[in-house]
Amino acid sequence: MLRRASAFVVALFLLVLGLGLATYERVEPWVDPSAYVPPPAGPSWAPAPVQRGGLTTLAESQGKRIALHTVSGDVTFWTGVNLGSTTPGYSPGELEISREDYRRWFDQMGRMGVRVLRIYTIHKPHMYEELLSYNEAHPDAPLYLMQGVYIPDESYVHTRDLYAKPATDAFTVELKAASDAVHGDLTRAPVLGRSSGTWTADVSRWVAAWIIGVEWDPAATFESDALNAAAPEHRGTYFSSVADATPTTPTERWVAARMDELATAEVARGFSAPIALVNWPTADPLVHPHEPLASEDMVGVDANHVRPTAAWPGGTFASFHAYPYYPDFLRHEPGYQTRLVGGEPDAYAAYLADLDRHFADMPLMITEVGVPSSLGSAHYGTRGRDQGDHSEQDALATDADLVRLISDLDLAGALIFAWSDEWFKFTWNTLPRHGVVDSERRSLWHDPLTNEQWFGLNAEDPVPVGRRVVYEARTGVREVAVDHDASYLHVDVSLAKKPKERLRLGFDLLPGGLPLPGGGGGSASDVSVVVDPGRRTATARIRGDLDPILLDGLPPDAVPKPGPDGWSFQQMTTNRPFTLRDGRELDAEFLPIGDLKEGVWDRRSTQQDSRATWQLNGTTLRLRIPWSMLALGDPTSHTAVQPVDGQPVAVQVPEIKVLVDAGKAGTVSGVVGWDGWNIASHRERLKPGIQPLVDAWSQLSRPVAPPA
Repeated sequence: MLRRASAFVVALFLLVLGLGLATYERVEPWVDPSAYVPPPAGPSWAPAPVQRGGLTTLAESQGKRIALHTVSGDVTFWTGVNLGSTTPGYSPGELEISREDYRRWFDQMGRMGVRVLRIYTIHKPHMYEELLSYNEAHPDAPLYLMQGVYIPDESYVHTRDLYAKPATDAFTVELKAASDAVHGDLTRAPVLGRSSGTWTADVSRWVAAWIIGVEWDPAATFESDALNAAAPEHRGTYFSSVADATPTTPTERWVAARMDELATAEVARGFSAPIALVNWPTADPLVHPHEPLASEDMVGVDANHVRPTAAWPGGTFASFHAYPYYPDFLRHEPGYQTRLVGGEPDAYAAYLADLDRHFADMPLMITEVGVPSSLGSAHYGTRGRDQGDHSEQDALATDADLVRLISDLDLAGALIFAWSDEWFKFTWNTLPRHGVVDSERRSLWHDPLTNEQWFGLNAEDPVPVGRRVVYEARTGVREVAVDHDASYLHVDVSLAKKPKERLRLGFDLLPGGLPLPGGGGGSASDVSVVVDPGRRTATARIRGDLDPILLDGLPPDAVPKPGPDGWSFQQMTTNRPFTLRDGRELDAEFLPIGDLKEGVWDRRSTQQDSRATWQLNGTTLRLRIPWSMLALGDPTSHTAVQPVDGQPVAVQVPEIKVLVDAGKAGTVSGVVGWDGWNIASHRERLKPGIQPLVDAWSQLSRPVAPPA
């Protein structure tokens, strides 16, 4: 019950969360028409493939560039986006993207100047049908497809044997199926984790390139190479493993055979286009003597060792998922810290330049790059390009800067990750909290602290249940209203007068509890928020023995200690302590999420900040607290996380007791209860600040006619 601490019962403080709907209501997407300006029409991008050795060749590697042939000339710097395979509420293996989603997205992409679309796997037939329809309706501004093929049997990560029959056979079948799919000639029955149906839409005339494989697991790759050291070189018709000054690895030989299989399937249909293997800095072929984690410099998979033959005119290129904040060698390699780019040190640019030099006669394309617009972060980068803690506007401006940087380095292209926010994703410093329930439930809510869920150009906003007034009075605390969505618990506190003294809120979930910081005000809170109107600050703390940092694998002396009152300031671990190879010892690093960000989160406001969690508007305090800052590992199933000896333990939480201490205005307390949910309700929205990226795409990537 909601009551004055000094007197009488005044209201029921009961919130029933309404996400557990019997039927799913798709909320219509909203795009602010002023959010971006379509790029100028420019020259036609209509495809103009050439014949090479009797094969229709839309794009081909030419020295350090990949030439995409159009009627207006060749495009030699490719820009575009990566598109995942699912929407909120579903795991990627379910491939739950509707025909209407694709239709809407392709139209948005086209109007924004996206010309290259990269996907990671075979999508459902209606994706190819919608792509065909869009491209036929926009012959001068089509979407070119970069088709990915992942290894469907990932058992090699556990068996440590890439050459094992299940992994090899599954990939061989998938490569042939991908070729059949883009040519509109595939039928396959339902199989868990893969798309099924009948593909009849032939989009092959817009397939600009292929990228196959996965981000190589270092330990599995290392052991697989040792196990298969005697595997023979692959000498194929279209791709071979080729040793230069250094011997090839078994992984490179295996990939060469798979690329040869894909090329064989394409040649049978009379087509050729560049084929590349997936890679990332963890498995790059360079040596990083100042990388502190052995696993990040354990193996090298070298695209120089997987070469096309003269029978494959499309050629190949080096494809890298390379972000500016990981691995740690980016921040600690001395030569990277002093390398000047544009007159200023830029470690990320220095790394890309080294990588490009390694591939001396091969194009290098950065096929994943970007920063997330999340409240939380998992790693500090260089020059402020962190793995999180960016507003939406800042994230998109940084994305645009990264595309321009990659163009300035004269690389072959830059593809932004990603088109839409992906709720199912996890990251290392929040996974222990989420892991207390089945991982399938992660896609049902959108954690503001998990940066990997917030890379999209399109936001997938949770839909609020609806604001409810749960307490009213004439004086003191005049109104308490609550709401929630799949990311936040919202609490509004309205006072009779503009507050001058601190406002304290406590949230109690588990047995035990502490008095609010500053003393008094009850004795059963696990999370506290203290707002100081004079200083315009709001601070979030958690009971010391519930601090999720206890789950991050830190040595005891690196764990932040609670204050004398038992409260711990809320932080996120962004790096564990480690020793560099030159002997320098580096402390653990943390992001101070307990310093709540004041600002506006109304999506229609030009001042909107996706990281904002509080605002004081006259006499009303508005809070939105991430579920994950309330000790919950899964709000959809009422599951809190309690650290026990460094391990997460699931605890069922039927309700949250809430305490509001407004000083002289009085103290009220009550209970927030909610229904769990099994359906994700979300609203699509283009993030503000897209214009710099649209401008970069239209200015840097365009057909260039050959000299007369």
